[in-house]
Amino acid sequence: MPDMTAAATQVLGALKAGPGVLDRRDEFDRLVQRYHKQAYNIAYRMTGNHADAEDLTQEAFVRAFRFFGNYRRDWPFDNWLYKIMSNLFVDDLRRKPKAKMHSLDQPLDLAGRSDDVYLEIPDAASNPERMVMADQLEEHIQRAMNALPTDFRMTVILADIEGMSYEEISQTMRCSLGTVRSRLHRGRKLLRAKIAQFERERDRALVA
Repeated sequence: MPDMTAAATQVLGALKAGPGVLDRRDEFDRLVQRYHKQAYNIAYRMTGNHADAEDLTQEAFVRAFRFFGNYRRDWPFDNWLYKIMSNLFVDDLRRKPKAKMHSLDQPLDLAGRSDDVYLEIPDAASNPERMVMADQLEEHIQRAMNALPTDFRMTVILADIEGMSYEEISQTMRCSLGTVRSRLHRGRKLLRAKIAQFERERDRALVA
């Protein structure tokens, strides 16, 4: 995990104020310090690795500063930033020749129960053995998250990690409330199935 204070300072150093935005620099600097760690965590869930998460976080803040004059003060800054971040992430995927964009209409072959599943990770800091198990669970969650179609992944991240409401996710991702509910329901089911698959693979490897 990078030093968030140093990383935020690096972001601020990358910002270049143009005409008409110098008077808003102090306000934006405070927002970077306030939201940088939160934004990095979201970026890490999106990208699955620290280097790309740092790049995505910095690029999102630079883009936000560039268009800060368009930011509506009646809308939460973090929601606006996540919309910029999600657009950058999806655009980057589309530029990569090997990246596959999954259709939201593609049916998912999912086994198991049909009810929604929420991820809850206990604090294992007091027990070394549990810390190892928590690290393994974290690895399974991130691998499963990376396997989700992009829009599903974004919806699950915003709902279950950031705690956004359906209305806030709808605004951030520019889709209807019905689409948010559908993506979240199907994304959770697929995430659960993927985590179970990875745990079975781990168990087989331990026995072999």
